Amino acid sequence: MEELAKEAGIPVRTLRFYRERGLIAPPRREGRIAWYDDHHLARLRTIAGLLERGHTLTGIADLARTFESGRDVAEVLGLGEPTEEVPVRLTPEQLADYFEGEVTPENLAAALDLGYLATDGDEIVHISRRLLEVSAELVREGVPLSTVLSAGRRVREHADALADLFVGILQAHTAQTEPAGLRPLARAVVDAELSMALDRRLRRDDGTQPPRTPAA
Repeated sequence: MEELAKEAGIPVRTLRFYRERGLIAPPRREGRIAWYDDHHLARLRTIAGLLERGHTLTGIADLARTFESGRDVAEVLGLGEPTEEVPVRLTPEQLADYFEGEVTPENLAAALDLGYLATDGDEIVHISRRLLEVSAELVREGVPLSTVLSAGRRVREHADALADLFVGILQAHTAQTEPAGLRPLARAVVDAELSMALDRRLRRDDGTQPPRTPAA
């Protein structure tokens, strides 16, 4: 314990307090000897980093419990599925920096449930760099992270429906389950239709286009 505290740069009494609060895991024991390892040191450095960013010990404990109850990276990324998305490895401190003040146990649980986040030892893995950066940009624009995650869940429902549509069409008319051009063709159609839908929606907002009235 004294060696771990020295390596982490904290008093032994602080380390004991963290153990009592369940902020670090118990050591591995061999007889009367208690062994701490790099995972304990990484957790202590995470606690220090989150404290520097304004999190309380109670909040950190809640985050740790939520984090440890989430799915690990093998469940989310180890399925062998084809993907164009690039996962991002983050420390808890780096995740807190992306979403300053918004990394709460509730938001973390929602992100884990969506599969946006997974665990890999002492690291967090976000499934998509693009989604991570867009989510962070929305939060910087003033959209609460809880709203971003709720919207993400709704977008996923529509995206799943669109994927079923495109794959169903191609499977019905081609011999291949995933022709080479499937992804770029589907993206092009969805991107163009979404762009035009945004145009129509924004024109209604600024009054240049009257809203449609339902037919009698």
